[in-house]
Amino acid sequence: MEKKIENLLEIQDLSVSFRMYGNGLEQTELQVISDLSLTVRPGEILAIAGSSGSGKSLLALAVLGLLPDNAAVSGRLYYKGEELTRAWQKQLRGTEIALVPQSIAYLDPLMRVGGQADGHLRPKMTGKRREIFDRLGLPKQTERLYPFQLSGGMARRVLVSTALLTGADLMIADEPTPGMGLKQALAALQMFRDYASEGKAVVLITHDIDLAVEFADRVAVFYAGTTVETARASDFKEGEEALRHPYSRALWNALPQNGFHPIEGFQPYAGNLPKGCLFAPRCPYKTEECTKTAPPVQKIRGGEVRCYYAS
Repeated sequence: MEKKIENLLEIQDLSVSFRMYGNGLEQTELQVISDLSLTVRPGEILAIAGSSGSGKSLLALAVLGLLPDNAAVSGRLYYKGEELTRAWQKQLRGTEIALVPQSIAYLDPLMRVGGQADGHLRPKMTGKRREIFDRLGLPKQTERLYPFQLSGGMARRVLVSTALLTGADLMIADEPTPGMGLKQALAALQMFRDYASEGKAVVLITHDIDLAVEFADRVAVFYAGTTVETARASDFKEGEEALRHPYSRALWNALPQNGFHPIEGFQPYAGNLPKGCLFAPRCPYKTEECTKTAPPVQKIRGGEVRCYYAS
């Protein structure tokens, strides 16, 4: 009997820093991800939301083993219950773990689109490719074009198609919809939903919370390189009071339909992170304890939150 996998991907206390040079030969460590933990379950879409610079894309590169040589990584990553080593990451990339990259520069400029979408390591799937292209609104002649002949939105849809055609058990989609029209974006997200419903999983990195919560099962909220809350997607639909962390509530209030209310201050720079809770300098509820020690993750009301006073 096949063993049931509770978590397809599990990340425990992940930290990522970059060795950099300052004045002369002075070497410094730039901490960009700190004690980040999350899980991804088979059959679900986990959306990752947060402002630019919060570590969303770096997480994708860490899972895939694509960080540059000057990156220092600590913590544990597990895939299907087994520790995800660098050698195994290389073996899984493009087969069991697929990436929809944020940049269209990932397309090979010297190769026609159809060949890229089919992949190099598996039998050609022209029929399946045509089906996916049709659903994403890509004309038949697209497969004969080179990347420079595509619009930005078409290139993104090709990247989505390429990842879907791998049949990978885990897909990481990093901002897959910018440049797409609403109809095209909805089609792409519905395909992710169908993909997850087959027992696979999708990590959807996005700034578009409104669209994400219509298709995702859970939302992980990132701030300054760590997770501050993981909530049910339905909590973002219910309203501010359903959320647990002050920053998650601030994100909800910043949505246009909720008043577009900003909060004071800025997300801290990776080279100047505060002690204690990373959100404390902007939090209206902070206490002295918040400024001294980072709060642990707590399970509250069916979600997880990194806050001393969440309820």
